[in-house]
Amino acid sequence: MIKKQNLKTKIIAKDLLFPEGPIFLSDNSILLVEIARGTLTKVLKNGKKKVVAYLGDGPNGAAIGPDGFCYVCNNGGFEWEISDDKKFRRPVLQSKNYKNGKIQKIDLNTGKFKTLYDSCNGIPLCGPNDIVFDKKGNFWFSDLGKVRERCMDRGAIYWAKCDGSEIKQVIQPFMTPNGIGLAPDEKTLYVAETEGGKLYSYEIIGDGEVRKLNFPYSVNGGLLLNSEGGIKRFDSLAVEKNGNICVGTLFDGGISVISPSKGLIEFHKLVDPYITNICFGGQGFDKAFITASYEGLLLKANWKRDGLKLNFNI
Repeated sequence: MIKKQNLKTKIIAKDLLFPEGPIFLSDNSILLVEIARGTLTKVLKNGKKKVVAYLGDGPNGAAIGPDGFCYVCNNGGFEWEISDDKKFRRPVLQSKNYKNGKIQKIDLNTGKFKTLYDSCNGIPLCGPNDIVFDKKGNFWFSDLGKVRERCMDRGAIYWAKCDGSEIKQVIQPFMTPNGIGLAPDEKTLYVAETEGGKLYSYEIIGDGEVRKLNFPYSVNGGLLLNSEGGIKRFDSLAVEKNGNICVGTLFDGGISVISPSKGLIEFHKLVDPYITNICFGGQGFDKAFITASYEGLLLKANWKRDGLKLNFNI
């Protein structure tokens, strides 16, 4: 039985330009990106905002690496649909100024950054979206691709080293891969599919290697973990300490909680139709920090289970 409930939240920050990629830091602040502003932004405990770096284009997912630098998936930029009163916005198409996607490495002390990867085996990255580091200090990231008026890219999943020395294409094609995460034991990779509102799992069998299911048992090699209908899309995700996967859900905005063995077990409803991401923080990692991107809000909520602590932080 799926438990559906309204999630009680507190607004931490307003007037963010399509926030995404929240990271809870040890000083109780939240580091996130503002995709429409092109910045990496720090939200202090009192709600004040400080721009850490002006990255340009479309900074999307973010994660702290083993060296204390922040690594950002930059999707190359969007065109936006903006309400008449300027309060609401959502991405609709590839930016008219789009060149390519990239992985950026940012020094949080100076705001200086560089492009770490912009291609793999000579093939340009299209729209890097979400990122997660494993215990070894390597990272996995999704490339959703870009959407144009009459066509769209087929996406991919990559694995890379944080020193810029190696990048692998792991899964391709994958239609609109978005949120990406690791099971607590790091034996399983989770990937959310945006357009279908589906979550897939892959057994990790080595560095940058996963076991794939063959046709006709999977459309992308992954094991399907949920199969609900309705008008919804999946965005970025976080993992609970017990292994459940919490996925930001669009259109029918909220957080979908999926058990690896039972499928969808909870849905926490929120008003904003673009709930794009969630991270866990607080002393016991029992607080959820959620990006309500259509309205440009950072929300905080009590979470009834502990979230999984990320491998690296500052």
